[in-house]
Amino acid sequence: MTEEQRMQRELRAVRPRHDDPELPDDVTSQDLDRIARNELKTLTKDNAEAVGRHLAMAARVIDEDPELAHRHVLSAARRAGRIAVVRESLAITAYATGDFALALRELRTYRRISGSNDQLPLMVDSERGVGRPDRALELGRSVDRSTLPASVQVALAIAMSGARLDLGEAEAALSELEIPQLDPKKAFSYSPELFSAYAEVLEELGREEEAETWHERAARADAALGTAGDQPDETMEIIEIDEDEDEDEDEDYAEIGEVPTGSTTEGSTAGGTTTAGSTTEGSTTDADEAAKD
Repeated sequence: MTEEQRMQRELRAVRPRHDDPELPDDVTSQDLDRIARNELKTLTKDNAEAVGRHLAMAARVIDEDPELAHRHVLSAARRAGRIAVVRESLAITAYATGDFALALRELRTYRRISGSNDQLPLMVDSERGVGRPDRALELGRSVDRSTLPASVQVALAIAMSGARLDLGEAEAALSELEIPQLDPKKAFSYSPELFSAYAEVLEELGREEEAETWHERAARADAALGTAGDQPDETMEIIEIDEDEDEDEDEDYAEIGEVPTGSTTEGSTAGGTTTAGSTTEGSTTDADEAAKD
C-alpha cells in the first residue's frame, strides 16, 4: 500500500459521511497566515481557495463552536489530506471536541508529514486524554527539549506536569514546571499559563501562600502583556519591589518596563488557529534601569 493510499484510508475512517458546512461570503483563504497559505500552493488554485476558506472558518469559530470548526476542517481534509497544516488543524479541532484518540492519530500523521515536533505538547495531552499518563511521559521524554521553541518547551512542561498529577505525583509535577521560562520578572505570552500551572500544583501540595504568590504573578504577567496592545514586538519586564527596598510600596506592586525589540513570534499555527502557544520573545532592559525610569 502506498503512502497516499494509506492516508486516504485513514481519512475515510475519520469521516465516512460528511456534508460541507456553509461558508460565509466574507471568509477567504487570505484570512490564513502566510505559512498556511504557502502550504496550500501545492494544490490547484480553486482547491487551495476552498481548503483555505474552510480552515479560516474553523479558526474563526473554534472557541465558541469547536464541533462546527471540526466539520470545516473535515471538509478541508477531504480535499487536501496530504497537506500538513490540514492534518494539524484536524487534530486540533478533534482535541477541542474531546476526541483525543482522533487527535492523537492526526498529530502522528502531521508529525510524519511535517517532521515537526511543535505539536508534541498536544500529543502528550492527548495521551493523557485517552487515559495513558505513563505513555504521555514517555512521549514527552522522547525529544530533546532544547531543540524546541521556548513556547513549545513551556507547553510541554505543563502537559508533562499534568501527566504527573494524573499519576498522583505532585512533587514531580512541580519539578516538571521548574524550567528556565519560570521567571516571574519577565512576561512572555506563555508566562501567565505557566505561572498559573505552577500555582495550581503548589495548591495541590498544600503550599497555599506560595500558590497565591504565583497566582498574583500570573495575573500581573497577563496585565503586563495586555498593555502591549497592538505592539507584539515588545516584551515586558515585571519588576517586583520588596518591602525592604521601599517601605512605602506595597509588596505586590509591579512596575512594567516596555522596550521595543526586533523579536520574532514563535509558536505553531494551524489554519490561522493558535495552538501550543504563539510566543512573542525579545530582550528587555536591566531591571534596575527600568526601576530608575
